[in-house]
Amino acid sequence: MKPKTIFIIILSVLLTIILMKNTHEIRFWFFGDVNVMLLAILGIFFAVGLFFGYLMGRPSKKEIPMEVFSEESESFNDHDRREPEQGNKKYLSDEDRDYIN
Repeated sequence: MKPKTIFIIILSVLLTIILMKNTHEIRFWFFGDVNVMLLAILGIFFAVGLFFGYLMGRPSKKEIPMEVFSEESESFNDHDRREPEQGNKKYLSDEDRDYIN
């Protein structure tokens, strides 16, 4: 079995145990006091957490317009035409390079 599968199984078992041990009713404030099973509250908040975790964890689908890379673009200037220097300092000015060192 893959580690991801084992992790999902363990998480599911733990979630089931936690939810089944908390079936009593509680007083929950949702714009007024409401008696709700703790099981429902925990399940709802777990589902909301999964949803927002999925939204935050997925890669963005932003596309960079090709005009940014074309030489005719207004943002393409002489600084971009220079040959890149070696290392992580390839786009630093001499003043910046001196400050870092």
